[in-house]
Amino acid sequence: MDGEDDHEAMSANSGHEDEDESGSAQVVPNHKKQAYLPGKSRDLKDDEELTFDKQAYRMYHPFTTERPCLSFDPLMDDDGDNRDSYPLTCRLVAGTQAERSRDNGLLTMKLANITPIKAKKDDDDDDDESESEDEEDDEKKAEKTPAMHAALIPHQGGVNRIRATRLGASTVCAVWNDQCKVQIWNLTPALKAVNEMTDKKTQSTTLKKEKPLFSFVGHQSEGFALDWSSVSTGRLASGDNMKRIHVWSMGEGGQWAVDQRPLTGHTGSVEDIQWSPTEENVFASCSADGSIRLWDARAPAAEACVCTVANAHDSDVNVISWNSTEPFLLSGGDDGELKVWDLKLIQYGQAVARFKHHSKPITSVQWNPKDSTVFMASGEDDQTTIWDLALEADDGDETEKIQTDEPTVPPQLLFIHMGQEEVKEVRWHRQLTGVALTTALSGFNIFRTINV
Repeated sequence: MDGEDDHEAMSANSGHEDEDESGSAQVVPNHKKQAYLPGKSRDLKDDEELTFDKQAYRMYHPFTTERPCLSFDPLMDDDGDNRDSYPLTCRLVAGTQAERSRDNGLLTMKLANITPIKAKKDDDDDDDESESEDEEDDEKKAEKTPAMHAALIPHQGGVNRIRATRLGASTVCAVWNDQCKVQIWNLTPALKAVNEMTDKKTQSTTLKKEKPLFSFVGHQSEGFALDWSSVSTGRLASGDNMKRIHVWSMGEGGQWAVDQRPLTGHTGSVEDIQWSPTEENVFASCSADGSIRLWDARAPAAEACVCTVANAHDSDVNVISWNSTEPFLLSGGDDGELKVWDLKLIQYGQAVARFKHHSKPITSVQWNPKDSTVFMASGEDDQTTIWDLALEADDGDETEKIQTDEPTVPPQLLFIHMGQEEVKEVRWHRQLTGVALTTALSGFNIFRTINV
C-alpha cells in the first residue's frame, strides 16, 4: 500500500503578492477556505490549487496493483461484524485488465494494519515529539505500516465483473470475462495463502494450479451483469450484451445448473443485475435500452418479467443497487442522474428521488448495508459521492449551509471524494463500519469519512 497523497478536491486556497503605490511587494492574505464543487464552482486561478483536508477523513489509504483492476468485491471473513477499532484488516478479490489476455489474473488480497489519519498537531507539538519519533526503532515503525498481501490465480482474459459469496466454509467468486465465459472459482486456497502472510511487509504469491469449478459458455457475447442471491445459497444471475439473462442454481455435490432458456425482454445490453435481499426468486435488471425490469425466476421465460419501467433514464441505465432493508432500488445512468425507486410504486414509472450532480455517466452505485438512507456513487467525471436521503434543506439554519463558490449543493450530498482517474466500482465493506473502497484505472482507495 502506498502512502497518502493530496487527492481530494476539498478546498481552494490562494495567496499572492500585489504591489503598493511605492512599487514594493505586499502579501495579500489567503482567501478563506471554501468547499469546491468540481464542474460547478469557478475555475481555479493560476495561483490556486485544490488541497486535501485530512480533517474530513477518519481513515484514507491508496494502494495499487501491478495491473488495473476494474472490478472487485470485498470478502466476508470470520473476524466479526461492525469492526471499527484500528488497525483494521480487510480482504477482497479483484480481476485484472491486462493488455495481453494471458497476463490476467484473479487477485485475492488482504489489507493489513489499516490505520486512521493522525490528528492535526500544532507546530510546537511536532517539535516536542520529533526526538521521540526519531528514536522509534524500525521494527515498531514497520508494525504500524499498512501492508497488502496478495495471491494471484492466473486467468485467461480480462475480467469484466467479479462477485464473491460464501458457500458453507468455502469462499467462491463468479467471474464475467471478455472471452464470453462466466466462471465459478474457489478462492479458499488463495485466502489461506494471504492469511498466512505476515502483516509486517507486503508479500505476494501465485497459485498456478487453480482451475475454475465451473464454466458456462452459453452466453453468445460477453457481458457485465452478475449477482449472487443473498437469500438463496448458490443462486446466481448473469446478463450479456446480447440482451440475454441466465439464472443459475447450485445442486447437491456442488454441481451447477444453468437455465438453458434465457430470460429476454430487454432490447439493449443487460448492464447490471441485483437480486432481492428478501425474496429468493425475484431480481432486477437494467439495460442500455433505458429500462429497469423486475423478474420472477419461478415463472416460464416468456412470463418471467413482472414489471418494466420503460424510460427509467434518458439513456443507458448502467448500474442498480437494491437496498438491503428498505424497498428501494437505486439506479445510475449515462445521463449522470441518480434515481431512487420505491418498489411498492415502481410500476407507475416515477422515481421518488432524483439527483443530478455528476456531469458524466454513472459507473457504480451501492447502498450502505448498515444505513438504509446512505448510498455511494461514482461517475466518469472522476468523482465518488456519498449521499444521505434523510437530510433535508433547512433554510432557517444558516450555520448548516455549505459555503461554496456557487451554493448549489443538494442537501443530501454528504461528501465528494476525488483523486482517482476513471473510477469504475465503489463498494461498502459489510463488516467494517463506514469503510468504503473504490477501484479505478489509477488504483484502489480505502477510506472512511467523518460523516459516515
